[in-house]
Amino acid sequence: MRAVMVGLAFTILLAAPVQGLEAAGTLEQIAKTGKFRIGFRESSPPMSFLGNDGKPTGYSIDLCNRIATGIKNKVGKEVTVEYVPVTAKNRFDALLNNQIDILCGATTKTLSRGERVDFTQLTFVTGASLMTMAGKEIRSLDSFKGKKIGVGRATTTEKVLRQMLKETLTDAEVVLVGSSAEGVEALKSGEIDAFSADQVVLMGMAMTSGDKFAIASDVFSYEPFALAVRRNDADFRLAADRVLSQLYRSGLILEIYQRWFSRFSKTRPPIFDALYQLNATPE
Repeated sequence: MRAVMVGLAFTILLAAPVQGLEAAGTLEQIAKTGKFRIGFRESSPPMSFLGNDGKPTGYSIDLCNRIATGIKNKVGKEVTVEYVPVTAKNRFDALLNNQIDILCGATTKTLSRGERVDFTQLTFVTGASLMTMAGKEIRSLDSFKGKKIGVGRATTTEKVLRQMLKETLTDAEVVLVGSSAEGVEALKSGEIDAFSADQVVLMGMAMTSGDKFAIASDVFSYEPFALAVRRNDADFRLAADRVLSQLYRSGLILEIYQRWFSRFSKTRPPIFDALYQLNATPE
């Protein structure tokens, strides 16, 4: 019996540091290390990508940089921002494995993903669409027959694309790619006939490429974007939400929006004003 109790005590002692780390939370960890680690995807313009200077930039990066300032004020000390590249496949694991503190990019908030991570207030809304080379537009579902459609592996777009093709009995081949950049290259080389992703990501890829593309005006899904954080860390999530709400209440979010999307359209769709107003939570 004594041996069992000793073994149990040893197990508790071993577990204590891990439990203590989890209890400390992200804010305490940032205060201790002086580092705020932002996970981002390198080729998802205009949400997050590497600029001409090789530095992370984009709409979501702007939001996370504002959050970094809020975190610095919250912990009361200087905080160094570290940008950590992630992929569509490993981005949530990077959060779970404590490799990043926040996932900043084009991430759709879903209930199933909520089983693994938490999300901040909504930051953007878009939908899945299709892009082809200019002059090779796919104008109807019948045009999909026998075509190859590329889509990012392990994305919500892959799921809704397969579902749409199934429901419409459309005979098209789905080709999985590792990133949006890989999908665009496959499109340019003729390996696929169309590439499917969130419409805003397609716009960004067309914006940063020297080639001419055609993007469908319609979308076939609803994709609400948010920033992902670790589950059950209410203090850190609240700190991030407080910054986002302040941006929405003050109207500063409109300057950030214009910086990244005015080149696509001179007018802002009403859905964005509604999104910002609904998430402008008062103090």
